Amino acid sequence: MNIEIITIGDELLIGQVVDTNSAWISSKMSNAGFDVTYITSIKDRKEAIYNAVEDGFERADILLLTGGNGPTKDDITKNTLCKFFDEELIFDNEVLKNIETQFKEKKIEINELTRNQAYVPQKSTVIQNRVGTAPILWFEKDGKILISMPGVPFEMRWAMNEEIIPRLTKRFQTKRFLKEVFYTHGITESGLAIHLNNFEEQLPSEFGLAYLPGGGVIRLRLSVKGDEHADEMNKQANKLKTLLGDYLLAESDDPLQQILGNTLKDNGMTISLAESCSGGYIAHLLTNIAGSSAYFLGGVVSYSNSAKMNLLNVKQTTLDTHGAVSQQAVEEMAKGAIDAFGSDCAIAVSGIAGPDGGTEEKPVGTVWICTICKNKMVSREYSFGKSRENNKRRSAVMAMVQMLRCMA
Repeated sequence: MNIEIITIGDELLIGQVVDTNSAWISSKMSNAGFDVTYITSIKDRKEAIYNAVEDGFERADILLLTGGNGPTKDDITKNTLCKFFDEELIFDNEVLKNIETQFKEKKIEINELTRNQAYVPQKSTVIQNRVGTAPILWFEKDGKILISMPGVPFEMRWAMNEEIIPRLTKRFQTKRFLKEVFYTHGITESGLAIHLNNFEEQLPSEFGLAYLPGGGVIRLRLSVKGDEHADEMNKQANKLKTLLGDYLLAESDDPLQQILGNTLKDNGMTISLAESCSGGYIAHLLTNIAGSSAYFLGGVVSYSNSAKMNLLNVKQTTLDTHGAVSQQAVEEMAKGAIDAFGSDCAIAVSGIAGPDGGTEEKPVGTVWICTICKNKMVSREYSFGKSRENNKRRSAVMAMVQMLRCMA
């Protein structure tokens, strides 16, 4: 079954909001065995929505819409869908009860605009939204399906996980998407492609190998559709794993921060951080993972030299002689983090994020990272480039990579 995702909202088209819904839905639907063939983003305009639905039904069997379902005047998806399916709005008391229950829990009074959320297209199947006020609407026409969901990401994800995916997979026979993902490090994308050329040429035609570079690592995704290929998948995955050798960092589809967290947890270890140029970004990534309190003890964002000295016991002589962006400084920062938090492991990062502040000796993008794991300490200098945002992101990624290598 072919799927088209349609995201609705002016904010998506002017760059005010990043469309994360499409990527998330695509991943979930692909894993469930459906083919996402188109992704469309459109304005909050009746004509745009109507035309997108009309065109979408020409290309796909299932349309998944997000956005434009709120209580304000720019939320016009529901009314436009009524026009498309030639339906009228009727008041649904069950939707109102659902809204009242949620508002009572939050101690909020319902106003008229919120109450109007209970008006739904007469012939649509209404699915109650247990985490928001806008109901999920399911339409069918000429053997095809349209599902309209809220654009708020956590509401959409709840709807997909709890209602939409279970209903679609029960109704349609799909082939499961099998995949193995490998994180690699220490080789360029082109170098990796050359290294794996013979493997790709001998790969069975049903299989695909995708290169997904980002942040200094490359993820390799080996994939195939259908459980009948499970044995061959194991064979090819083991072959690929052997070929990767020392380039292999991890075998997982999880985010890098979760891989690091799992490794720490599996080894019964704890970690602390001493961040300068990364500005707490590593701590942000680690604490995004549920259960991270089991291994993450805390961190210090020691942006100034005084913070490095007062909070992490970096010596004044070290800063005067070698500077804050140096091997000596990050090693003292990492040791200071371990002393402060009593952790088994520590990461320290100090660099010149830019766009200003670089010198001929230490240009913008120069970053020193120190990782300590038990009695093993590794310090390394990196050169990432002139983009401040990229330097912070690359610093975080390389810090986690270096820690995983340090723990191996």
